[in-house]
Amino acid sequence: MEPELTNIYTNIHPCYVLDNTTYIFTSNPSIICVTLYVFLGLLCVCTICGNLLVIISIIYFKQLHIHTNHLILSLAVADILLGVLVFPLTMSFTIFSCWHHEGLFCKIRDCFDITLSITSILNLFCISMDRYYAVCHPLTYRSKINDQVIDIMIMVSWGLAAMIGIGNTVVGFTRGKCEESCLMDAVIWITVSCIFAFYIPVIIMISVYLRIFLVAQKQVRSIQSTACTMSGSIVSKRERKATKTLATVMGVFILCWAPFFIYVISQPLIYNVTQIAVRETLNWIALLNSLLNPLIYAIFYSRFRTAYRLIITGKIFQGDFTNTQLF
Repeated sequence: MEPELTNIYTNIHPCYVLDNTTYIFTSNPSIICVTLYVFLGLLCVCTICGNLLVIISIIYFKQLHIHTNHLILSLAVADILLGVLVFPLTMSFTIFSCWHHEGLFCKIRDCFDITLSITSILNLFCISMDRYYAVCHPLTYRSKINDQVIDIMIMVSWGLAAMIGIGNTVVGFTRGKCEESCLMDAVIWITVSCIFAFYIPVIIMISVYLRIFLVAQKQVRSIQSTACTMSGSIVSKRERKATKTLATVMGVFILCWAPFFIYVISQPLIYNVTQIAVRETLNWIALLNSLLNPLIYAIFYSRFRTAYRLIITGKIFQGDFTNTQLF
């Protein structure tokens, strides 16, 4: 059995070599290895800077102090923590080595990864609920979705994600390799975890945004071009644009994370024939989502673009711009 594993996994990672039965980081890295880590380092820096712009923008500019942006702020915090904690840990030891020799370091990395990833999913779920009430029940939106409700959503999202992440680590289900005696238990746990942590929330979010789309289309047809409905038209247009932007965020999230979760569910059944490099690549594609969210805000939101510009150019340090009207 051991020779087969050696033949399968030897030289599949440009930065690691096989020393007896242990995979170690090479002392003489190749150009491919150096290029890989430079690219991943830039990805890490860009993720941190992009989400830092989102956090500063929402905290600093009073015009961005709205319910939905509080949830976006929570999402940005999760993404920046992924950039600060998970990215460097993944780069320094990589999923590749953790797959074969799981220790405390790998458990810590897995705990952060699981916790922050699930936090992002739950934050997106809360955002979809906020958009649902804003578009489908505009008259009762402010009474049902207030600051207290938003704070509860955020605390529950982080608390539940932390419980799942820490629980997985303590119980030991985060190990990448399982002996034959516990293979079935691993398959069942991984399947159930993925269903409740990803598939069910995503299915609900897709259903919610589809409902929002249908209601928004109905609103467009019902709005009349009269003076008395002009303000309502403007509000409805603003809410639909916000919903479109956040639906795009969710769509990008699904495109980034779905391949990884599909692989994780199927992995225990195909472990002996699947290269670890595939899992590592899918993991980095999933982590790439943390970089894309700030770019989506800049593309769709002129207010965020203006806020980014004021921060990057340093103008916020030259005076008080907290009440500036962002266009």
